[in-house]
Amino acid sequence: MISQAQFQKEIELIIVNAVREDVGDGDHSSLACIPAQAKGRAKLLVKDTGIIAGVEFAKQVFYYVDPSLKIETLINDGEQVKRGDIVFYVEGSSQSILKGERLVLNAMQRMSAIATKTKDFAEKLKGTNTKILDTRKTTPGIRALEKWAVKIGGGENHRFALYDMIMLKDNHIDFAGGITRAIEKTKAYLKEKDLDLKIIVEARDLEEIQEILESEGIYRILIDNFNYEDTKKAVQLINKKCLTESSGGITLDTVRKYAECGVDFVSSGALTHSVYNMDLSLKAV
Repeated sequence: MISQAQFQKEIELIIVNAVREDVGDGDHSSLACIPAQAKGRAKLLVKDTGIIAGVEFAKQVFYYVDPSLKIETLINDGEQVKRGDIVFYVEGSSQSILKGERLVLNAMQRMSAIATKTKDFAEKLKGTNTKILDTRKTTPGIRALEKWAVKIGGGENHRFALYDMIMLKDNHIDFAGGITRAIEKTKAYLKEKDLDLKIIVEARDLEEIQEILESEGIYRILIDNFNYEDTKKAVQLINKKCLTESSGGITLDTVRKYAECGVDFVSSGALTHSVYNMDLSLKAV
């Protein structure tokens, strides 16, 4: 997994690029009708229900736009919100508030939706030893925000990208000439490049799990698109020789049943690719 410093760098890159994209050579709407010296105050208003996420990101955005802005936080990341709640107030230059407004709203609306959905999955897993994971099925350019939202909602992050963990999936295995050859080639590559990366291998059936277990040093087996009965058999077969993860079309209705099969993790791309943004607005006060 990437370090906190690397993750923060990703957040900073998102802010820089998003402000460049949105502001360009100037917020001419504000520049045209609001005096440079004008001061204002605005509130982040909730018009929905769920888990709020992106408060800390909003602070970074506003401080990037204008370090002199002041923010009063009333509700923190990860807390339940309802229609009519005020999450924070931002005060200072009116032009600066408006310059950061859309980026803050776009990010918080999506992050809150992801956190809310993740919380629903996490609640389903209460009382089990299974954790919910995200995937790389994220929006290009804002992966760090979406994975941050998963953490806020009570989930865990899978690998961040292609460079921080090895995951040998069906296409890797088929292109490499089989599971054992894919694993052997991977180990040789890691040794040659002096890389210390964990290895996850996907299994499509119980026979493939048996073959994976014949190799040493596998961190986790991805039990992909198995039914409940075969998932239980897979967990028994693996017998804690490595960690286990269920994936493939898992929903809120089925996640608990997969957890009860004894897997360590359940991963769901739906946490980030199938959400409806929370309704939020920034209003002058």
